Amino acid sequence: MPLFNKTSKRLFNVVLALVIGYFIIYGLSAVSKSSKGPLGGLLENLGSMVKDIEHDNILGNREKNREKKLAWFNDQRKNKYALLKTKKILFGASDDTERESYENIINLEDSLAITFPIIQIYKAWGEGQIYEFPKDEVDAIVRIGSVPMITWEPWLEKFTKESFPKIKNLEQRNNHGLTSVANGDYDAYIKEWAEEAAKVDYPIYLRVGHEMNDPYRYPWGPQNNDPAEFVAAFKHIKDVFESVGASNIIWVWSPHLSYGKFQEYYPGTDYVDVVATGTLNYGTSTSWSDWWTFEEIFGNFYDQLAAFYKPIMIAEFGCLKPGGSRAKWFADTFEDFNTKYPFVNAILFFHYSSDGTITYKNVSWYIKDDHEVTTAIKESLKKWPAHLKQPDIK
Repeated sequence: MPLFNKTSKRLFNVVLALVIGYFIIYGLSAVSKSSKGPLGGLLENLGSMVKDIEHDNILGNREKNREKKLAWFNDQRKNKYALLKTKKILFGASDDTERESYENIINLEDSLAITFPIIQIYKAWGEGQIYEFPKDEVDAIVRIGSVPMITWEPWLEKFTKESFPKIKNLEQRNNHGLTSVANGDYDAYIKEWAEEAAKVDYPIYLRVGHEMNDPYRYPWGPQNNDPAEFVAAFKHIKDVFESVGASNIIWVWSPHLSYGKFQEYYPGTDYVDVVATGTLNYGTSTSWSDWWTFEEIFGNFYDQLAAFYKPIMIAEFGCLKPGGSRAKWFADTFEDFNTKYPFVNAILFFHYSSDGTITYKNVSWYIKDDHEVTTAIKESLKKWPAHLKQPDIK
């Protein structure tokens, strides 16, 4: 019989940390700031070490508990066709802390009493280590029981002609840059990503060149590329992935709702698995926005998206504070949701604490500490029929 069971080990670690912490605090109190010296520095380092050990233990236990909560999802997450055909609405989130532990996402889950089957990360194109396939992040998502989703942004400025001799000079690179992608000028980079993605034993949602119809936001938009150029690039990227056996990819096509031309930008039924879009209520936080309901932002365009007969994902879902009641906004959104939007089978919270992408100042989409909002969401989801909601929503 083991000397310690798991509970005993946990208690022992806590007691040990407290004892060590006591002596550290005692030692620090005896060393003045003006004469800290090597001993003071050592004591500070030991204090940090104890905190890190305790933090890792707590987080590790939370991750294991999270896996148990997602046991119902274990078989489904191994099969991309099961994900596409799911009758339940799968929840997920993205967060700007960029920690491989995804601790803040777990904090959001605790606040909402939901465990997310999908976790989204954002990655830009480019040359160099930081632009490589995010193996560690994907492995961490898989380890804690979820399916990774990567929004892959084709920024073309971070490549050199030395490594990619066919690409244009930097000052002209975005001008019809997607034709360059479609012509294979970036294939070495795309192929590397595809080969690494193929090694993952689970499906990966890949959202390529999102909001391609927005002329103000990204360089792959219509200010630089025609719709046909986007379509050709999207198809080419998928063909490269398929050529190296990356058949585990779920291909996500994601236009901006406000700028239309959906049919012109659609790569075709054989190249798209999921139709996605963002639904973010900026309220009165900017001069160009107002307090709009979910129905006004998303519902007015739902029929156009449903016309593609693909599963629909809300890839960026959130509401800011200025202009109205966030709690009511979320409650109204989830009321009779499936009756209104039966093709939607995934909703991903955009949970960024400091977002300055299209506003004159950074704004926070955080809701985890807003008790009124989290309560409204929990109460609304409880009313959903059992066949629609995740089993952990009770």
